[in-house]
Amino acid sequence: MGAEVAANEGAAKAIYDRADSVVGRSISHLCFEGPEEELRQTINAQPALFTTSAALLTALRNRVEVKPFAVAGHSVGEYAAIWAAGGIVFEAGLKVVLRRAELMQEAAAVHAGTMCAVLGLDIETIRQVCSEVFHRTGGVVSIANYNCPGQVVISGEVPAVGQAGQMLKERGAKRIVPLAVSGGFHSPLMVGAGDKLYPHLRETGFKDTQIPVVVNVTVEYIRHGVDFPPHLTMQVSGCVRWEESMRLLINDGVTTFLEVGAGEVLCSLLRRIEKTKATAEPITALAVNDMNSLDEACRFLDSNEWESLSSGSELI
Repeated sequence: MGAEVAANEGAAKAIYDRADSVVGRSISHLCFEGPEEELRQTINAQPALFTTSAALLTALRNRVEVKPFAVAGHSVGEYAAIWAAGGIVFEAGLKVVLRRAELMQEAAAVHAGTMCAVLGLDIETIRQVCSEVFHRTGGVVSIANYNCPGQVVISGEVPAVGQAGQMLKERGAKRIVPLAVSGGFHSPLMVGAGDKLYPHLRETGFKDTQIPVVVNVTVEYIRHGVDFPPHLTMQVSGCVRWEESMRLLINDGVTTFLEVGAGEVLCSLLRRIEKTKATAEPITALAVNDMNSLDEACRFLDSNEWESLSSGSELI
């Protein structure tokens, strides 16, 4: 991820160099070369995603003026969104992301967990099944991500998630897709990790942002630096309410979204959200993840008015 842009844009390469210095190892090599199995490990994935999003946004800002109405980030992407809004310096953000990754990996080693996507089923049925599994077995399983209509992620202990998945399939889910993760993230299994992260967040030095950040757990605009530590603490074990976050922006008149990072997952989610929105105003969603998409975004921003920057988890 990010290799092509870093090779062609000195501003992006400089971010990767700074990341290598902070991490004390070549996170840039891991981003550029892999191997994918190593890159997917929580301890590596989170700093890699944060760095890549920062690098690509820096390259974009180096070429064109970017004035978003607001920013948002999915899971660890929220840290990159806060950085994009001026709420934290890059090095401090990367250090706390590293600590977050370490604590979540430690929690996953103590409490074996997993996650799966539930496709094509209503939210109330999913909530009910998670509750039934807990009350019958005591197993931890809960909703981790509200991604878009028809796509919800559940998380928790391995047996409980497996049982919930089977019950959801019986109750009409089109597909149950296991995710390639090493733990039950955004579930009660991560409460201890969040508690341990909180002091580090308090010491990180978040500042008031220049533009608002839509936070995952409460779906509200935040600008004050003192508010980020408690929200980011809750986010570790809480639910990522992405669909609601996007609807908040849409309802406030945002029609253009720019996803900056390692893929275009959030653009895909946004298009599914757009199909169910009440307004007729069309939405433009662009992903910036390589040189072609960077060039396209620069041309678009040079010639159009736009209102929002959205960044995310698999991206930031």
